[in-house]
Amino acid sequence: MSNRLQSKRCLIVGGTSGIGLAAARRFREEGARLVVAGLTSPPDGGFAFVSCDASSASQVDTLIAESVNQLGGLDVLYHVAGSSGRKHGDGPLHECTDAGWQATIDANLTSAFLTNRAAVRQFLAQGTGGVILNMASILAIAPSPRYFDTIAYAASKAGIIAMTRQAAARYAGDRIRVNALAPGLIDTPMAARAVNDPAIVEFLKAKQPLGPGPGTPEDCAEAAVFLCSDAARFITGVVLPIDGGWGVV
Repeated sequence: MSNRLQSKRCLIVGGTSGIGLAAARRFREEGARLVVAGLTSPPDGGFAFVSCDASSASQVDTLIAESVNQLGGLDVLYHVAGSSGRKHGDGPLHECTDAGWQATIDANLTSAFLTNRAAVRQFLAQGTGGVILNMASILAIAPSPRYFDTIAYAASKAGIIAMTRQAAARYAGDRIRVNALAPGLIDTPMAARAVNDPAIVEFLKAKQPLGPGPGTPEDCAEAAVFLCSDAARFITGVVLPIDGGWGVV
């Protein structure tokens, strides 16, 4: 432990399982003052928790207000919240349903827009700068339709990249840094379908050769700590692949 986030007032949205929970644990180890938000409370406790559906503007505004009240301000927003839209009808372009499209965009892109907007408003009101880290996906940069053909998911994550870079450019003068992670396949509950598919496991031996295979939530957590810490104080507008080589092989 190096206390890279010592006394940083941090909010992790979607921090109750998988990538978000791993980040919450690492943030706490690094000295952060932390609020975790999600639809259900974290399984191991020990976190200040606020229930929030991040696709609801009113709930997000309440979340930011409660987090600021608990922490005495806000320095870092890490938005992890999102989901696959397969169960709603996401799929290849010619098969994706209206419901699948809308549910996926709302869960991924709209939720990130709402939390980012609320955080920037808070940072501007404080006048102290701040950090936003968003969750994109390698599928927005390097498609792989043989096994991962979900058009709404890819579009939502590409939208997060565009939003991240636009906001980074707009608010750099206000000392607000905005970056994104773009993971490959990470072994999380949301990725259970792919992680347990023998054909995909074999595919990943070549597609993510640094594993070889799925990454871990901790791989993303280490990158998140760095980008949210003062060590990355001169970095904004970056989309960092955490993909085991997916994007280059």
